[in-house]
Amino acid sequence: MRSQELEAKLKNLPDSPGCYLMKDKDNKIIYVGKAKSLKNRVKQYFTGAHDHKTTKLVSRIKDFDYVLTNTEKEALLLEINLIKQHSPHFNIMFMDDKSYPYIKLTSDEYPMLRYVREKKKDKKAMYFGPYPDAGAARTTIVLLNQIYPLRKCRRLPKKACLYYYLNECLAPCEFAIEKEVYENIRRQVIKVLKGDTKELIDDLTSKMSRASDELLYEKAKEYHDLIKAINHITDKQQVQFADNVDQDVWHFHTLKGYICIQQFMIRNGKLLRRKAEINELYEDKIEAFSAYVAQYYQDNINVKEILMPPMIDLDQFEDDLVKRMSIPYKGQKRKLLEMAYDNAVEYLERKFNVINNLDEQNEMAMREINKLVNKEVRKIEVFDNSHIAGTNTVAGMVVFINGKPSKKDYRKFQLHQANDDVASMREVIYRRYFRLLKEGLEMPDLILVDGAYQQVNAAKEILDSLYLDIPVFGMVKDKKHDTSGLVQSDGADHHLLKDSALFFFITRIQDEVHRFAISYHQHKRLKGQTRSVLDDIKGIGKERKHRLMKYFGSYKRIKDASIDELNEVLPYTVSKILYDRLHNNDN
Repeated sequence: MRSQELEAKLKNLPDSPGCYLMKDKDNKIIYVGKAKSLKNRVKQYFTGAHDHKTTKLVSRIKDFDYVLTNTEKEALLLEINLIKQHSPHFNIMFMDDKSYPYIKLTSDEYPMLRYVREKKKDKKAMYFGPYPDAGAARTTIVLLNQIYPLRKCRRLPKKACLYYYLNECLAPCEFAIEKEVYENIRRQVIKVLKGDTKELIDDLTSKMSRASDELLYEKAKEYHDLIKAINHITDKQQVQFADNVDQDVWHFHTLKGYICIQQFMIRNGKLLRRKAEINELYEDKIEAFSAYVAQYYQDNINVKEILMPPMIDLDQFEDDLVKRMSIPYKGQKRKLLEMAYDNAVEYLERKFNVINNLDEQNEMAMREINKLVNKEVRKIEVFDNSHIAGTNTVAGMVVFINGKPSKKDYRKFQLHQANDDVASMREVIYRRYFRLLKEGLEMPDLILVDGAYQQVNAAKEILDSLYLDIPVFGMVKDKKHDTSGLVQSDGADHHLLKDSALFFFITRIQDEVHRFAISYHQHKRLKGQTRSVLDDIKGIGKERKHRLMKYFGSYKRIKDASIDELNEVLPYTVSKILYDRLHNNDN
């Protein structure tokens, strides 16, 4: 039954473009959409029959708001921003918001190759990419720096460094190098980065044969390894198209409540990346696809041409995007579009049986949970603690909504307890739910903890002290460390049948929360190791330690870095001190 207030709002909807925000019983935004006519679009949710997925969305809608815009184009832009702001459960969100790496060839007097994440407006430099695989970009730079004596140091030292004696640099810091020498190197590097490696391979093959004839087998092996590495990198870009252009090709396919969105990333005529993403579909398929593409191009606009399916209205996108977009109806571009569609169909149909089976298992498991706790369970929060001999004690919390992991809601906790698992459980439960109470946020319908009666009882004590009535179960393992059952705070034990849907569901939850907690614990240990080493280096303070870890990602990568790579973050003198300390003292 719809409330009188909701009925009144539906009658007074304007016949204008805008965005609408659907809300649940807790006034939480669960879906954001756009419309040419708010009056017509919003009313569709409350009239007539819907498919299973849309019915699921509609059953949760208890209220709505809307925002008027002047045009549908403005509505799409607002929709994207609202989705990013509220992360509604029923919207398809573009989550891969990273920027792709490029290789930058500077146009300095002594050029160098650099790995960059953003294609900045540097007219003097040349950019190659983007590279969907960051590892391939870094490997390519290392390889080219081995083959060509490009400048390595970001800041030129006063005299030749180790690279000069390895024949990997001409040492312009100490010797006068003619301009033509570097111009020739630059031309060769550009050819290789554009994919023309024949001349380089021929040259290395000739040098390998000559070294072998002279019985210089180690040198011959070096050339052989270089040839192999070059072929390995170029093999990743085997698919070549006739037009030597930069293109993104998009299409989609829907099947039984799911949508597969397919993208081909073509750069310099080569297929660098093929990405397919499957999502549940609660809305109009064309609106879902358009919103996804619009989200993608908020951060990834560096492409000359975007090929789109014929049913898409291009005018709804921003002007800068519309200039790049086209709908091909014949020729090679049409074939590319058809290829993207065929891939979307194949990928979705291949994955559908797995998805469908998992959905059925989840629904069966959730029905068993509902029966167990005697209420409808939508949101489950799961906790696990991790430590070794009482050090770096942490906890991980994972969240499952409607039987599926909601990774944006995962949380990490650094705990103050040592090796007391029960005290740690009290601390994490108190911190989590005191904060939810304080900020008026949504509570879970069920809490699961990794452990037996003691952990469950500790969690229940804290919840009772906060006057929260949330059921708590412990996930118990047998002597073989396999999931065996659930235990309640009153000691009641619920054995799980090995072939039941609930057994597989709880096992998956237990594995996920354990993985999440362990990964955080390992990160804390690694951070502690890094701090102990870096704290002793003169010239490295808190800010530089943070930049080092952000740039390299781990202590191992810092240790494996060359002086030049460290120089990307630190001054040269500090880079050299750190490099010497790491490699002269393995402790």
